[in-house]
Amino acid sequence: MKLSQLNAKTLECEIDWFNRVLVTRIALYFEQSCDFKNIRELTPPDLSNNPSEYAAVVNEHAMDFDERIVFILVMIPHIKPQALDMLFTRNKNLDRGYSEFGGWQGKCHGGFLPTCETASFILAGNDLAERFNMIRLFENDHFFASSAILQIERQGRDEPLFSGTLNLSADILSRCTSGISHKPDYSITFPAKRITTKLSWDDLVLAPQVLAEIDIIKTWIKHANTIMQEWGLEKAIKPGYRSLFYGPPGTGKTLTATLIGAEVGVDVYRIDLSMVVSKYIGETEKNLANVFDQAQNKNWILFFDEADALFGKRTQTSSSNDRHANQEISYLLQRVEDFPGIVILATNLKANIDDAFARRFQSLVYFPLPDVEQRHRLWENTLNGKARLAEDIDLRYLAKEYELSGGAITNVVRYGAISALQIQRDTIRQNDLIHGVVKELRKEGKTI
Repeated sequence: MKLSQLNAKTLECEIDWFNRVLVTRIALYFEQSCDFKNIRELTPPDLSNNPSEYAAVVNEHAMDFDERIVFILVMIPHIKPQALDMLFTRNKNLDRGYSEFGGWQGKCHGGFLPTCETASFILAGNDLAERFNMIRLFENDHFFASSAILQIERQGRDEPLFSGTLNLSADILSRCTSGISHKPDYSITFPAKRITTKLSWDDLVLAPQVLAEIDIIKTWIKHANTIMQEWGLEKAIKPGYRSLFYGPPGTGKTLTATLIGAEVGVDVYRIDLSMVVSKYIGETEKNLANVFDQAQNKNWILFFDEADALFGKRTQTSSSNDRHANQEISYLLQRVEDFPGIVILATNLKANIDDAFARRFQSLVYFPLPDVEQRHRLWENTLNGKARLAEDIDLRYLAKEYELSGGAITNVVRYGAISALQIQRDTIRQNDLIHGVVKELRKEGKTI
């Protein structure tokens, strides 16, 4: 049986149990006739030997009665919204919905969307002590939050605690329905894109000292648990690893981060700073918090390209804007330092990065422009023996005469191939590549 079918069968039983709990709560709350004196008399389905992914999530966290009710409550709008329709019941005395039911209605979705108040009503009714006990479910150290299963979105600072909307993680929803682990995609709420490459370490030409630094990062990723737990260093060492890649453009910083992820088997997400940085006060912090919150317990590498746009130097505070900018940088510093995963910042100019960030990096890796031998290897790797080259091509000459980065060499080869095809020639000539070199050097304000 497919995972999606196993999940569907399991969720049908879970929703049936939830419906009986909800009907019982409403009957008890409004003092109607009922077969039960307490909702906890309704035993949840046994999932101990259930092979579905939904059961796996429940069992992984050893969810109790209350936690299972909240979990299925948050899933229902996505899979069977009509199961919550009875919560639309109106208070005839006030001609509006019951405030104790909580909930809200979306812009497009016609069903009932639960809040913490909804969960409180179902689990606590009018028992104030039970309501207070429920607060634990929505605290940051509860696995709902720490494992990024659900998020509570509060609409305003002064709104009541339980008014926050309950949002289910897209990853968990995908896993508990289709059975496939969801890879978040670029969106307004997640301004990051997973990056991959068809290239390998053989295609990347780096100096020995750079490779040595990269090996340290890979070793940490592979053996962090050994160092922190088995060796008992979790009290002395903060979790996570922070590295700054700096050097001229095109020297392999992004490709290196991507290849690290590919080798150790983790996803690499590049943060889109144009979507993160905002001129409005507080918005940059909020946008970045969305990324860190979703990545908190994922085995991801967060890659900030052109990081000086976000992590630049603090300035003397001569205006309220300066003070806000400095507060923003301090917030970013704290989020990066507290993040338990891998953060790699890349910049062309290390001098633009705030010193407070630099001091907290575990490694600073300089990516220099390649020397003659490295450039020769880059020319060979880029043309890879398959490109159609004329007999006058002299890669050794190109490597010796022109100081180019790996990225620039790739652009030159692209230009050379286009030039050949434009005049219906089936080979790339030396002149095609030299013209491409001239174009690349002009970008940097240089001439041959």
